[in-house]
Amino acid sequence: MSSEIAIVKYPHPALRYQSKPLKRVDAELREIAAQMFQLMYETKGIGLAGNQVALPYRLIVINPTGDPERKDQEFCLLNPVLSRPKGTEELDEGCLSFPEIWAPVKRAKTIRLNAYTIQGEEVNWEADGMLARVLQHECDHLDGVVFVDRTTETEKLRIRDDLEELEIEYRQNEALGRIPHPERIATQLAELEKLRCV
Repeated sequence: MSSEIAIVKYPHPALRYQSKPLKRVDAELREIAAQMFQLMYETKGIGLAGNQVALPYRLIVINPTGDPERKDQEFCLLNPVLSRPKGTEELDEGCLSFPEIWAPVKRAKTIRLNAYTIQGEEVNWEADGMLARVLQHECDHLDGVVFVDRTTETEKLRIRDDLEELEIEYRQNEALGRIPHPERIATQLAELEKLRCV
């Protein structure tokens, strides 16, 4: 990567991309993860997925407290797989790729996580509370699913104007050359996949 990463906003095509499992970890990927944590804290987030920085990798960074001083709550997870969802709970969610948009989303209360740390250690957790919600939200991103997909039709109508504003802003930036055309984005994602997913 020749430049620093940035958070992409809806409706950027990377947000709908089916991320591929990582097969190679190198110094550059560790630097990417560090930049993702930095971006997450700068934008007052508690999680960030590879798709949100236009990377095709099954990589998420999370800190459910949102506090950069709480390093004990900071996790970089590779190739996460969620299973055994139990119970349901509805809470308002937001997303760094959908600035200032909030909507209620039903999620499992508890889930099981299997993943690898960036140091190559396997982790198996039972997660509940905010950690479970953040993991579900970020893993959705890796499958090209965004939180507004999981809200009700009534809520979709309520936030429709906000989404349209983001779409207009995106098209304007694309027309001005600030965002590559979809074909170029697809090519970039495929090239990045070849580096670490094959």
